[in-house]
Amino acid sequence: MTGVLKMIDVVEIGVEKEKAREAFYGRVADHFDDPDMKSLFTRLRDWETNHVKKFKSILASMEENETVESYPGEMSSYIRALVDDSLYKQIDADHFHEYIKNPLDAINYGIGFEKDSILLFQELMKYVQTENKDIIMQLIDEERHHIVYLIKLKQQKQ
Repeated sequence: MTGVLKMIDVVEIGVEKEKAREAFYGRVADHFDDPDMKSLFTRLRDWETNHVKKFKSILASMEENETVESYPGEMSSYIRALVDDSLYKQIDADHFHEYIKNPLDAINYGIGFEKDSILLFQELMKYVQTENKDIIMQLIDEERHHIVYLIKLKQQKQ
């Protein structure tokens, strides 16, 4: 059916993005010798692992609801823009060393990922069932905490 979006698909994309951030933070933790950097990015990796679990819980409780659009392709175009993976492609295993040359690079990418996550979560809030809104709000609050944490670290590294 044209013009219909299944929110389950969007939440699945959210799970994949969480997994990508988890892999990125793990890669950064392994990449740098600085114990503080290792500790920070290991913690961020573990937080993302927890987010994957929460997302999977949301996914398990979602129904196969569809969202009707005001014109064909409206929602799919918007959601596609929200989940644009160009940022993630830059830091996959094949390209990691091209873009992450120092701790500041890693911190800046982390801040971008956390902002990306908040935007996606805020949009998902419109479509998830009421009982899942608290989980999404908790995830947004955690991502905000991650941003503050990374910005403080960035200020120390500059």
